[in-house]
Amino acid sequence: MSAADMPQKDENVIWHKHAVDKAFRSEQKGQRPALLWFTGLSGSGKSTVAGALENKLAELGHHTYLLDGDNVRHGLCRDLGFSDHDRRENIRRVGEVAKLMTDAGLIVLSAFISPFREERQLVRDLLPEGEFIEVFVDTPLDVCESRDPKGLYKKARAGEIKAFTGISSAYEAPKSPEVVLKTDQHAVDALVEQCLEALKKAGVIA
Repeated sequence: MSAADMPQKDENVIWHKHAVDKAFRSEQKGQRPALLWFTGLSGSGKSTVAGALENKLAELGHHTYLLDGDNVRHGLCRDLGFSDHDRRENIRRVGEVAKLMTDAGLIVLSAFISPFREERQLVRDLLPEGEFIEVFVDTPLDVCESRDPKGLYKKARAGEIKAFTGISSAYEAPKSPEVVLKTDQHAVDALVEQCLEALKKAGVIA
C-alpha cells in the first residue's frame, strides 16, 4: 500500500495542538524520542534483543515502550491476516501508533518482520528526520530455521502455512539500516551495547 492508496482524511477533521507538546514531554523525561525498528526473519532474534534493550533502558531510567509483532495481533491488528495487503496494513497501523508514542516523548522499540522496504519507508516518513532508527537483525535463514522457536518453519515447509516470509514469501533486506545486528555471531548483551551506542550517537540518550 503506497501513500497514494491510503484513504485521505476528511477536510473537516482538524489537528488540534495542545499546550503540553512533544518538546515538553521529551524535556520532562530527559530523553529524545525515537523509534527503533527491528526488522528481520522469524526467529532472527528481534524480540529477544528488543526486549533485552528495553530492560537495559529501563534500568538506566529511560521511558520506553516495546511494540511486538505477535502482541499487536491480539488487539490492534486482530482483524488482519498474512496476505501482502494485510501485512502492509499491519505495519501502517503500527507506524501510526509508534508516531503517537514518540509524540509522548517515549523511546519506542518495535519488533516486526516487516518484510517490505516500501512499508518500512512509509513508517520512516511519518517521523522527523533522525527519529527512525532501522535495526536490521541480519540472521541467516538456515540459522532462523534451526531455531524455529514457534515451529513455524516446520509448518511452512510442510505447506501448512502459506506465504511464510523467507520460505514462500519474500523478505526485502534493508539497504541502508542504521544498525545491523548479527545474532548468530554475538551474545545478546553485546548486541544490546551496540544498540545503546547507536542511541548515544543519534543523541537519543546521553
